[in-house]
Amino acid sequence: MPKLAANLSTLFVEVGFLDRFAAAARAGFRGVEYQYPYDWKAGDVAAAARDAGVKVLLHNMPMGDPQLGERGTACLTGREQRFRDDLERALDYARMAGCANLHLMAGVVPAGADRAALHATYVANLRHAARRLQGAGMRLLIEPLSERTVANCFLRSSAQAAQVLEEVAADNAFLQYDVFHMQIMEGNLAATLERLLPRIGHIQIADVPDRQEPGTGEINFDFLLRHLDAIGYLGWVGCEYNPRGDTLEGLKWAKPYL
Repeated sequence: MPKLAANLSTLFVEVGFLDRFAAAARAGFRGVEYQYPYDWKAGDVAAAARDAGVKVLLHNMPMGDPQLGERGTACLTGREQRFRDDLERALDYARMAGCANLHLMAGVVPAGADRAALHATYVANLRHAARRLQGAGMRLLIEPLSERTVANCFLRSSAQAAQVLEEVAADNAFLQYDVFHMQIMEGNLAATLERLLPRIGHIQIADVPDRQEPGTGEINFDFLLRHLDAIGYLGWVGCEYNPRGDTLEGLKWAKPYL
């Protein structure tokens, strides 16, 4: 049976962020993930998870400079020092919360940039991050994103992600497979999941087209979640969707799994 994790950046937004850990636990979640915890002190985030008795599975590195429109800096030539500084900040948060995975957003392609240079920068930064995370007993995750969510994102297909991971050649580097993005970009979810299974370190779900809870769109999640069991996926499934209304009301679909 799939192990569901609540994404606290999108679920339980009826309460403050630090209160969402306990709300998730009361709803039956044993694991949580979140996007950007940096508006709160690392110790407070860790304490909220510990007090709620939930396992922290994943969070993102800082996205860079929002005034520059950055959505990650991993691919950005000339921003290597910012990438390394943000990695260390993310590591501090992850260590305190006992989080085993960091998502490193690739970033947006700058106007006129040489994609070959961006690719080389991306691979070099990921190799550095893999070494730093290996020493902390952690994994690195990369996630292809759809144009609908992040326009002109550098990492935009499972094939590109697989190629990057091959070049990085680190045993703690994996694919973060987001069903919402992959359905929009590629479809054929069942076959793609099975083919990429050895590279997948984490899965996230939301329905298409509106990124709401399963059962609100075009994806057959009853089939898909059974398929994950059938192909032997043993990891967590993060619920990173925006509820149509109240979070608990929208969790009716998840009752068999919680």
